[in-house]
Amino acid sequence: MEPSQKVEDKSQPSIATVTRRIQRLSLHLIPLPPLQCSPQLDMLTCAKANKQEVDVASLSSYMRGKHREIQEKIFDFFNSRPDLQTPTEISMKEHRELCLRQLLGLVREGKIKPFRYVVEDPAKYFAISEAVGSIDISLGIKFGVQYSLWGGSVLNLGTKKHRDKYFDGIDNLDYLGCFAMTELHHGSNVQGLQTVATFDPITDEFIIDTPNDGAIKWWIGNAAVHGKFATVFARLVLPTHDSKGVSDMGVHAFIVPIRDLKTHQPLPGIEINDCGHKIGLNGVDNGALRFRSVRIPRDNLLNRFGDVTRDGKYTSSLPTINKRFAATLGELVGGRVGLAHSSVGILKIAVTIAVRYSLLRQQFGPPKQPEVSILDYQSQQHKLMPMLASTYAFHFATQYLVEKYSEMKKTHDEQLVGDVHALSAGLKSYVTSFTAKSLSTCREACGGHGYAAVNRFGTLRNDHDIFQTFEGDNTVLLQQVAADLLKQYKDKFQGGALSVTWSYLRESMNTYLSQPNPVTARWESEDHLRDPKFQLDAFRYRTSRLLQSVAARLQKHTKTLGSFGAWNRCLNHLLTLAESHIESVILAKFIEAVQNQAALKLLCDLYALDRIWKDIGTYRNVDYVAPNKAKAINKLTQYLSFQVRNIAGEFIDAFDLPPYILRAPIAMQSEAYSQYTQLVGF
Repeated sequence: MEPSQKVEDKSQPSIATVTRRIQRLSLHLIPLPPLQCSPQLDMLTCAKANKQEVDVASLSSYMRGKHREIQEKIFDFFNSRPDLQTPTEISMKEHRELCLRQLLGLVREGKIKPFRYVVEDPAKYFAISEAVGSIDISLGIKFGVQYSLWGGSVLNLGTKKHRDKYFDGIDNLDYLGCFAMTELHHGSNVQGLQTVATFDPITDEFIIDTPNDGAIKWWIGNAAVHGKFATVFARLVLPTHDSKGVSDMGVHAFIVPIRDLKTHQPLPGIEINDCGHKIGLNGVDNGALRFRSVRIPRDNLLNRFGDVTRDGKYTSSLPTINKRFAATLGELVGGRVGLAHSSVGILKIAVTIAVRYSLLRQQFGPPKQPEVSILDYQSQQHKLMPMLASTYAFHFATQYLVEKYSEMKKTHDEQLVGDVHALSAGLKSYVTSFTAKSLSTCREACGGHGYAAVNRFGTLRNDHDIFQTFEGDNTVLLQQVAADLLKQYKDKFQGGALSVTWSYLRESMNTYLSQPNPVTARWESEDHLRDPKFQLDAFRYRTSRLLQSVAARLQKHTKTLGSFGAWNRCLNHLLTLAESHIESVILAKFIEAVQNQAALKLLCDLYALDRIWKDIGTYRNVDYVAPNKAKAINKLTQYLSFQVRNIAGEFIDAFDLPPYILRAPIAMQSEAYSQYTQLVGF
């Protein structure tokens, strides 16, 4: 269509819609005069896009789910306590003390007691965690260290005697604790930890030792200032009567008091140092721990999967070190589930601020015409609309992960444990990596105003960055997903059953082994491209192709390089495979969540087609998509982006985030800011 052609303007929002949006925004802001509609939208060639109606209240209720009430309770508590809201400028020492006061206030004054939900109702626990993290990510991490890591290790790795002794103190924050796994020389390789716990049968105690500098526990949250206990992961060593003298039973977890409960001074043999100022999360007091012959009672061994008798004999229901290690780490997978879930919450905040800014910020326009909203530019839509669609996709995928994790905690089904382990590894890696990149994109999309500290982008980006590393480095986690896929692939050809998440491989592998259909490869109608079957088939075809090809490459290279060398040679291929599989899972869950809701269907289609277009080379290389079909996918993706742009305000409103979360943690610091910058969250 030529720019000079007059088109019917169906994209221009009605006065009622604009008024409603302004009224909603006014809850966040000081009163402003009504915004006028932009007649220059008539000039946009894509203005024929039909604007869909969105029932924001209904969509918000669907998104927030049954735990909305407790999240609102948390938001209301902090909204009523300005003294507990994190200011833009704050020193590390002040931030740490504020984080502790925030946590104490939430639990003791706000009456939020989350500890029992760690096991009883994980979905409710993660809902609480998401809300807490949106107040201040440092608070969210301190909260997680206390309840999910320190508390979770007691509940999941200990037995009744440990729960009886420590539950109340952890719950009411009398027993602030740490999770001491990472060492200076070992992070991802937990089996390589060097801290030693040697049993002394004479005194019926374990002696905790740090044998060298590389074994110093490092980056331990709550250790530098506030922690009183630590769950310490160490190699359990038993004395023997043979020539070796000792027997290494592998890595186990021990409860080690690190500070006196009355004086708060470090206990004898405990050396504590401060890891200092970090890129982000400076409200969390990360410290380093060294143990010099620290004695603890034998009962302090968290003995669910392995125990030591009074006479020094080791007992376990699991026959090997590897099985005990796998069982131990399997019980700690909740940390990954929580990070994936919280990362989506952070993405919602950033997307909301960036989209709101882009809707209201105006720059340039046709000659002698008013300036247009920057979200009317295709480049801005390309940055933000697929991101908005992905935020919704990740929401439903992580909700599914939480559901599977909750089911696993109730049933302890062995197959489900393995499925959740791989799924949590993949989603944690994929979602946190995407969010990290998106935070920078959102900052850039808001131009110079995005660089102001009060808008939260800098804090969000710096605080979230470490999500890509802790609870498992993202590259390492993707390799775990790839390894599980290869195991499933091998089992398939040996007649084994595929676990739930991977079951689609049975059909799609058969499809892969046949040639692409030359007829469907050329179908380019909108109905076909928006058909969930086409979208999901395309995702799964790509995953199956990657799986078959990398399996063949590994087999080939193993003959000359050995298994380790072959894996390293194919590593980038393996990472691409894992990401492709996780994208297939995300899309499948998004499709299930649509439930005939036209607005969600629009977002789902945009997510799917944007991902296909971004990897169009893969589909073109094997003729899965013909050239004209590829062009049609690109055009439709742009069209859908504009449709989403028309109702982007409604989509971000459905997140229903409180005003002070979006605006800033403190009042504006400069009179130079206009009403406009106040309006959009700066």
